[in-house]
Amino acid sequence: MKKSFRIDEFILKYPQVEEIIKENNIDIEVLKDIYNDFVDYEVSYENQADFISNILRSQPMIHSVKSRIKDPDRLIEKIIRKTEDRKLKYGEDFQFTLDNYKNEINDLIGIRVIHIFKDQWQDIHEFITKTWKVIEVTANVREGDNTKKFEELDIEVRSRISGYRSVHYLVEFYPTNEKVIAEIQVRTIFEEGYGEIDHRLRYSHVEIPEILKSNLLLFNRIAGSADEMASLINDLSKEWFNKEEEFLNVIKKQQEEIERLKSLK
Repeated sequence: MKKSFRIDEFILKYPQVEEIIKENNIDIEVLKDIYNDFVDYEVSYENQADFISNILRSQPMIHSVKSRIKDPDRLIEKIIRKTEDRKLKYGEDFQFTLDNYKNEINDLIGIRVIHIFKDQWQDIHEFITKTWKVIEVTANVREGDNTKKFEELDIEVRSRISGYRSVHYLVEFYPTNEKVIAEIQVRTIFEEGYGEIDHRLRYSHVEIPEILKSNLLLFNRIAGSADEMASLINDLSKEWFNKEEEFLNVIKKQQEEIERLKSLK
């Protein structure tokens, strides 16, 4: 059965939007049209998300890939929430419409790329930029993080007080005659754990209580330390492997020399 938009049920689910709708003169009928249009394209978006995900899985540095299509109710909630922001950007006459919402809301298709070690990001970045037309890249970092690698690549850096870390790409492609924009988020496995918990808390509370904020920041530091420790272990493992190879080569050469000397007798 096809999903349908019911404003009364929607406001019960998102009570904070009622005032925004009134203040910005948002047309409920337009919201219904956008909702229905998005629902009509859902299967197509799911296929496109699977297509992008399968391409990403071919990159050997990537540990895992997840994809999702935006929930229709969340889409309408975001459109309502972002209307004021777009009015500041484009002027007071701006409204979301059937014709512009797909260009203005860039995460209708969302892809999550997970890698294990921090230094693997560079290879993944190169893969994404060579595979798709990237229209925007943003590195979300914690205040105090080293941002040199992003600055060298001319990537916009956003410092997050929450400690959220992730590199976001908006990629553009044409699976049909219609342009599609997808968001690809790239992060380490530890950043993923923190990001999921942070996201759930922010959607569960209008304002996060101070006790949760302080513990969340502590958890962020622990996740960051775990990332550094994982990278250190990886570097030590590589160094140990190289030393072991050198040692085995020395032993092999010694044995060959012993055999050579024996053959001279």
